[in-house]
This record gives sequence, structure tokens and C-alpha cells, in this order.
Amino acid sequence: MKSALTLFAGVLLSFLPVSVWAHSPEAGTSWSQWDWRADVLAILFLFGLAYTAGWLRLRSRSPRVAPWWQLGLYLTGLGAIFLALVSPIDALAEESLSMHMVQHLLLIMIAPLFLLLSNPLPASLWGLPKKLRTIVGRLLVKDSHFRGALRCLTFMPIAWLVYVIDLWVWHHPLLYQAALRDRLIHDVEHLLFFFTALLFWWPIANPAPRLHRSSSYGFRIGYLIAATLQNTILGMVISLPDRVLYPCISFRSCSWSPGTVFMRRSCMAFFIHGSPDLRNGCAERPLTVCPANLPDLLGIA
Repeated sequence: MKSALTLFAGVLLSFLPVSVWAHSPEAGTSWSQWDWRADVLAILFLFGLAYTAGWLRLRSRSPRVAPWWQLGLYLTGLGAIFLALVSPIDALAEESLSMHMVQHLLLIMIAPLFLLLSNPLPASLWGLPKKLRTIVGRLLVKDSHFRGALRCLTFMPIAWLVYVIDLWVWHHPLLYQAALRDRLIHDVEHLLFFFTALLFWWPIANPAPRLHRSSSYGFRIGYLIAATLQNTILGMVISLPDRVLYPCISFRSCSWSPGTVFMRRSCMAFFIHGSPDLRNGCAERPLTVCPANLPDLLGIA
């Protein structure tokens, strides 16, 4: 357990440089803007209730079967989802690429790993009503199609590939901007990020049901290093091109400051390499396009 958490902390730190290349939230952005979405709150409440009820039932039989740290990890995982989708991080993510990356880190790295490390299925099953527990349990029996599909998708090479393809596809400019325009597409993006991350982390946490033999730490480290490497490459693809990668979706208002140009809402920040503004002390701040400046940046002036 300690080795897994230490390994996770190291990989998390290796992911951070990609996200911190982005700019900080704009002046005037409210840190008190909570989005109390009933659908998100209901799902988190029901999953938390099922796990906690099952955990208490198992613990009443044997404390060794349901230790305190598992409950703590599970609730922390749900808390990470709450922060990503309900807290001001969600609103700030529309204006700040750095907050957008923080939101994705919560959904991809923290929430799924903590949930899987809590060994969620046994406690969650025992927290369900008897009829529902029987239905869900049938999906997980040894020869079920669902378990076979889950075994295939959590096989290390396949889980890694599915996770990476999903990450790269959603960072394509067309899909990225579509997700910013449409809330439903944005929700689909977050769901796919989360579920492919569950597949990705499954071979590392190896929760019940045990679908594969436990891999050696060497394989797990190599698996995570490969994921970190592709993440770094993706960050370079986003940050290094001498062109607009994520053009603005709509222009509402814009204002100027000495080192950066920014716009309010619905405007996707982009990374640009070698621009005069970057050389003037804003190397860590991506520029955001203003309508009057767009032709020059696109090279069509």
C-alpha cells in the first residue's frame, strides 16, 4: 500500500510541469462560484452511501476486512470528483487552461486511483439492496461476458492504449472547442476521461475482482513511465507550434495588459512558441487571442 502511494505521488509530480505551463486565472474570476449540479451531487451521494453502508456491514463482521483507510480513500476519491465538477475549479476551467488541467488531473489521476485503492466492489455490493446486489453480482461472476470484457480492457497494454487514445483525441482542437461550446459534450469528455483512467489505473491498484495476476513493480513502473512520456509529448505538441492550436470560440470582451492578452469566457487559451510576449517575461503565460490581433497571429494579416 505504501509503495503504491509513493509511486502515485512520484508520477503525479511528473505530470505537473505540463499543466503549470498554462496561465493563472484571470483577474476578477470568482473563487466562490460553485456549480451545485443535482445530477453530480445525486450520483456522488448514492455511490458514497452504498460504499459506506457496505463498509459498515463488512466491518461489523470483521474489522480486518474493512479497514478505516479504505473508507478514507474512497471518500477522498469522491471528494476529488466533487472538487472537479462542483467547486469553483469547474467555472475557472472555462477561463484558465491551468485550472482546466487541474480539473483533468483530479478526474484522471486522483479520483480513479483513490477509488480503486479502496477496493470498492466488495463494500459497494454489500451496500446495495438484496435484489440489486444479486443483479450486479451476476455481472461479475467468473464466466460472465461483462467480466470477460473488463478483464480484456484492464489488460495492461490495452488499458494503456485506450487511455492514451482518449486523452489525445479529446485534445484535438475540434473536439476541445466543441467541449467548451456544449455542456453535454463536455460532460461526455469528463466521463470518458474518468472511465478510461479507471481502466488505466486498474492494473496498478488491482482491486477485486482479481482479473489478472499482480504485475511486478518493474512492469508497473515502466507502465507509468510510458504514460508520463506520452503526456510530456502531448504537452509539447500543445505548447510548441508556431500557430494557433486552440482558436477562440467566441469573442465577448477583451482587454490588454503588458505581458498578456486575455478574454472573458468561452475563449480557449493556446500555447505559442517564440512570440515577443513570451520573450518579455511571460514565458509561463499562454496568450489568448483578441479579435483585432487574430489575423496577425494566424499569419494572414
